[in-house]
Amino acid sequence: MSNLLWKSLVVSPAVLGATLLVSATAMAAPSKTTEVSPAKQLGVTEVAQQPEILAQTTIDQVNRYSNEGNQGDSQSQVTSVSQFSDVQPTDWAFQALQSLVERYGCIAGYPNSTYRGNRALTRYEFAAGLNACLDRVNELIATATADLVTKQDLATLQRLQEEFSAELATLRGRVDSLEARTAELEANQFSTTTKLVGEAVFAVSDVFGGNTGDANNTVFQDRVRLDLQTSFTGRDVLHTRLAAGNAQAFSIRDDVNNPIGTAEGTQTYQVGIGNGNNSVRIDRLTYEAPIGPAQVYLAASGGRHSQYAAVNNPYFFDNTDDGGNGALSTFASESPIYRIGGGAGIALNVPLGKGGGILGNSSITAGYLASQANNPGLSTGLTNGDYAALGQLNFSVGDRLALAATYVHAYSASGALFDSGTDGTTGAFDVGTGQANFLGNAAGVTRSNSNSYGVSAAFRPSDKLSVSGFVSYHDVTGAGAGDDYQAWSYGLGVALPDFGKKGNVLGVFAGAEPYSFNRPGFGGNNDIPYHFEGFYKYRVSDNISVTPGVIWLTSPGQNSDNDDAIIGTLRTTFTF
Repeated sequence: MSNLLWKSLVVSPAVLGATLLVSATAMAAPSKTTEVSPAKQLGVTEVAQQPEILAQTTIDQVNRYSNEGNQGDSQSQVTSVSQFSDVQPTDWAFQALQSLVERYGCIAGYPNSTYRGNRALTRYEFAAGLNACLDRVNELIATATADLVTKQDLATLQRLQEEFSAELATLRGRVDSLEARTAELEANQFSTTTKLVGEAVFAVSDVFGGNTGDANNTVFQDRVRLDLQTSFTGRDVLHTRLAAGNAQAFSIRDDVNNPIGTAEGTQTYQVGIGNGNNSVRIDRLTYEAPIGPAQVYLAASGGRHSQYAAVNNPYFFDNTDDGGNGALSTFASESPIYRIGGGAGIALNVPLGKGGGILGNSSITAGYLASQANNPGLSTGLTNGDYAALGQLNFSVGDRLALAATYVHAYSASGALFDSGTDGTTGAFDVGTGQANFLGNAAGVTRSNSNSYGVSAAFRPSDKLSVSGFVSYHDVTGAGAGDDYQAWSYGLGVALPDFGKKGNVLGVFAGAEPYSFNRPGFGGNNDIPYHFEGFYKYRVSDNISVTPGVIWLTSPGQNSDNDDAIIGTLRTTFTF
């Protein structure tokens, strides 16, 4: 036996690539056990393939990755076995390799552990199989079991190597290129535990109607969020979200052209952006993890009740809280009860059953958020400052009906009820009229306790129709004289998912933004401020959507003497 033959078998340059492509991946039988990976839990889609096409698919991937941008390479055009079926089962090479496979078991994975001798192969598929056998023979030699390898088989391998030398060299080059790219990615990757989820919102908007229309101009506003989602166990997630924006809501005017001081018509991309000059800030720092049957939620900054509690408003609510893929307005996106308080704190979601009995699909949610948790001063901090404690009972029937009953007890000295606890501006609020939000009296006392009660429901009679709605009642008790009041809010939405195209959503929402009657200092403004909204989310691609929509506000400021306001918006959302 010549030294040249032995060396070619021992140091065959394509052995490692063939082993990776064929014996470990390409020819492996599909596993019947499914394991959820951390990547999949964070939203990465994994695609399974049939074993008969795994080998060709792997080669195609090598071709595509290693020849990216090189359209002149003819090998990149190979897309199926039928194009080059030039190694037939009747060929001597095919029969020789099949004999080697059966003798040395160098290709395992088919149900009968053989090389499927009933279909033709491309020369690259065949070269991959040949490399697997070269690797197996090399392994036998390296482990001092060379006596198992006959001279006849070595001669056959040498002849096959010479016959398919070009394909083996090409395969080696592509594998080397892929390994080099993989090594470069691993060396320069940002993190093995963190992925970046980004969203950018561009919006052109204007408002029409009487004094309000005259007092505002067409605007082009933006908001950007970069969410670093880190998983340490595959079941937990740490959100570190950076945000910047320049958006602000329109100034709604009364019949004598004075600002009303209301959050009616405020849009989701216009809240939670700090001072609004595109300065970067951390607007969410939360951690979620399972402990036993419970799901634990911890917020260090930017916590919101809607981040851990079921909102029951599908297609209107965006689970990124005020994201750019749901309704246009803060009112239509979720019940106002979830905007009472926010900041830092803890929450638990505990199931009450295991699928049987009346409580089989129920759970209970409890949370506590404080908006001044970082401040060590008097009347502030985690327990002595502004806070909101939430309790919610959730019940669902399959995946068609969901119900929730919610209670929130809150204390606030910031001057507003629906402030989400995150804007950091005294008296700022995200939804509703000034009458429903203003905490205090004419003497300037703003400390108030509130007890809020809400119910919400979502019903999906079919995959093409969703109906959801909510009602909330708020009982506010002030610390001074004449500052007790009650507020109400309700809304109903109808959504048509996949309307016109898969991924599109047509939504219509109507209701009354939070309002309160007979409050001292607000005159006789006792008209219900109705809110009507329609939008159509058009999915341009997996990462781009365009949403035109209209918001119609009647009796803004709870006064029918004020002209209706109509807001038109064209919102474009980029996700990555």
